[in-house]
Amino acid sequence: MKIDALRVILAGVAGTALMTVVGLYVAPLMGMPPMNPAVMLAGAVGGNLALGWTAHFTIGIVLAAGYALVGSALPGPLALRGAVYGLAPFLAAQIVVMPLMGMPVFSGSAAMAAGSLVGHLVYGAVIGAVYGRGWESVQIPATA
Repeated sequence: MKIDALRVILAGVAGTALMTVVGLYVAPLMGMPPMNPAVMLAGAVGGNLALGWTAHFTIGIVLAAGYALVGSALPGPLALRGAVYGLAPFLAAQIVVMPLMGMPVFSGSAAMAAGSLVGHLVYGAVIGAVYGRGWESVQIPATA
């Protein structure tokens, strides 16, 4: 299986950016505090915010590469395949990463875990659409 590295990078950056927007701006509309994974990661790397942002986007790109390996085996349209894939990083983050960072499993709160789930589903849907080139199936009629 050949992986398109440029599409992986584009998908990872796009998915991570939209997930971040959801955490920073949509979560507060749902009654939750803003969720900024880069700030949480910065705390894990000595408080350096630049390293936190770098880690956040690097993880997004690495996870997009994982999608590139398994996405074609998932059911449904491209965005749905990605959203299904997004469940895996959500569970890994909540069950493994959060405790490693000194936080409770599932963020210690159903509301926070739900916000994280929404962010990861958005991330996955975006990487599914971008990596799968979902826009190529859109037909734009020619003007006369």
